[in-house]
Amino acid sequence: MTENKDVLREIDDGAIRLARTLLRTARHAVIATLDPQTGDPIATRVGLSTDHDGAPIILVSALAAHTPALLADPRCSLLVGEPGKGDPLASPRMTISARAREISRDAPEHARIEWRYLSHLPKSKLYVSLGDFRFFRLEPDHVRLNGGFGRAYQLAASEWLSLSPANDELAAAEKSAVEHMNRDHADAIALYARFFARAADSNWRLTGIDADGFDLADGDDVLRIFFPEPLTSAKDMHMTLVRMAGEARAGLGASHPST
Repeated sequence: MTENKDVLREIDDGAIRLARTLLRTARHAVIATLDPQTGDPIATRVGLSTDHDGAPIILVSALAAHTPALLADPRCSLLVGEPGKGDPLASPRMTISARAREISRDAPEHARIEWRYLSHLPKSKLYVSLGDFRFFRLEPDHVRLNGGFGRAYQLAASEWLSLSPANDELAAAEKSAVEHMNRDHADAIALYARFFARAADSNWRLTGIDADGFDLADGDDVLRIFFPEPLTSAKDMHMTLVRMAGEARAGLGASHPST
């Protein structure tokens, strides 16, 4: 791989956080594959979620052109980043080079990946159980990150993935924790959104928790909130959420939520 090193900036915490935010908040992306018959590139839009470590997860139909392409040649790239107002080339985006790995329905990780995908993309409940749909995990190699004009980076997968030793434990506890928070602690979730994301009051719901942070959503809007420090265990998840609710309550002068 060749790259013009002169245009690349030194990787810093801001670049890593931007890459993680772009990926965790995205609900769709453009995937590029290679046509197995002609070798020509194919680019198409796909729904997007993430695994606990941040690796992209897609759900695709066997009828789509990119599915046989991935099965024939797993090499692909994924363009993530929603253009904002004004010049779209000034908006942050990232291109992930990866190899696709199909997640069979009897694989141990299938239930976890399906739950996270549905939580992030609830409208996919309409077709996730159809027989011709399948999940792929895109095993990342490297990322080209563009934070806007003059802000280009190249990151290895190990520099932006959340490679926490607690991932498996957090994955086992995530579903019940998310359901509990949404059912019993909507007031705390509202505090997280207002204080840490400076978001307007709305019907925010928790959709996912990983070692680095958690995601909130209300309709088409998605927020990413990072923990002060990466989680080390499922117990740490609960304690950190309680502390953050207290910090937000104090910062906003809000009444005490039940956490």
